[in-house]
Amino acid sequence: MPSFKIQSSESPDVTQVTSSPSWQIKLLYDGECPLCLREVNFLKRRDAGRGLVAFVDIADDNYTPEAHGGIDFETAMGRIHAVLSDGTVIKNVEVFRRVYETLGMGWVYAATKLPVIGPIVDAIYGVWANLRLALTGRPNMATIVAERQKRIEGKSQGRCRLSSNSEC
Repeated sequence: MPSFKIQSSESPDVTQVTSSPSWQIKLLYDGECPLCLREVNFLKRRDAGRGLVAFVDIADDNYTPEAHGGIDFETAMGRIHAVLSDGTVIKNVEVFRRVYETLGMGWVYAATKLPVIGPIVDAIYGVWANLRLALTGRPNMATIVAERQKRIEGKSQGRCRLSSNSEC
């Protein structure tokens, strides 16, 4: 994507550089889900280093909603989400359709644009999303969220606490 230089009319010596992201869609995925990883690895190969899709692992403890359309961890875990380059947040089957279109494989999900097919596929995806953790042998959502919060809090407190005798 191009970057643009804007000359300030108030101060001709000041130039702002604004640029659009190089990606067209930012895919938020669960890096601890084996089926999700299989799909993401396939999509990364199709992207072939072009950077059309930004892949964001929401399972990474450094994931922050502010950098990703305001989508918090639990919401992202519940349903697949993506952020378009203009900041628009999308979810469910529309995410797959847009990612595949971006990578030149729009025909795979083209039928989901049809008025009858789209809602049916969204409903089927909803069932999958609700059962995904159990079907992949993972703990329930409450446990995953609590474990993540505990890890994050532990990191923010540091690895070593000084006691009254200054030992770690």
